[in-house]
Amino acid sequence: MDGHVANLLREADRDRYISTLYAAAEKRAELTALYAFNAEIAAVRDRIRDPMAGEVRLQWWRDAIAAGAPTGNPVADALIEAVAACQLPVSAFERMLEARIFDLYDDPMPDRTTLEGYCGETASALIQLALMILDRDAAPSLAGAAGHAGCAQAITGLLRLLPLHRARGQCYLPGGLLASAGTSPAELIAGDNREAAARAISATIALAREHWSAFERQAKEIPQGVRPAFLPLAPIPAYLRTLGKGPEAAFDKVPGISGMRVQLVIGYRALWGW
Repeated sequence: MDGHVANLLREADRDRYISTLYAAAEKRAELTALYAFNAEIAAVRDRIRDPMAGEVRLQWWRDAIAAGAPTGNPVADALIEAVAACQLPVSAFERMLEARIFDLYDDPMPDRTTLEGYCGETASALIQLALMILDRDAAPSLAGAAGHAGCAQAITGLLRLLPLHRARGQCYLPGGLLASAGTSPAELIAGDNREAAARAISATIALAREHWSAFERQAKEIPQGVRPAFLPLAPIPAYLRTLGKGPEAAFDKVPGISGMRVQLVIGYRALWGW
């Protein structure tokens, strides 16, 4: 395993880094490369000032993956090796990169269907690719579980990043849900109508829990060998409980849980499943 890529992942996405440690040794390099790639494209918005510069970066990744040749970029080269070794579908990466264009702009998320589509092409697709790395034959039967798990994970993550997104002028909460709560993307970003914003946050928490419950109904069928693909989700119930205790607090402050607790819950799920 490339130490630079592993260190990058540990710093950028500790939940996924920890989960790789429970995978079979011969699969860790590929999982680490996949998750480091995800961390890189998720951070594009943080590294650019102009959306077009972000689109250029995403296009670079698209071209590099399609070419399948060494680039000199450690993460890209590790990913290219993983794609070849595990026969991962290039089309899944193309759709993921296309979905990430949304992150670069301040367009509102129009409705629940669009949000779930975004989650499906990003977080859910990442889980499905991890499943293919771990056991290509088992992956298709777990597509439904991956879909719901990814939606629960992504929506929870967006809620936890709400203060950051507001500071940027972004709103990932669906417009239809905001309207039902009596507010709008513009009001949410501006900090107006806090009571309505708290209702909207509560409704979004409920949406994440809906997908989590759907995942849990299928989770007992997950073979132990592919369990590491789902381990990054282990802290989700704790994150949602923290958010649910004070939806209005999520408006201004990112709620979290301790790193030790995250390690413990991931370790527990690695041993006992769901």
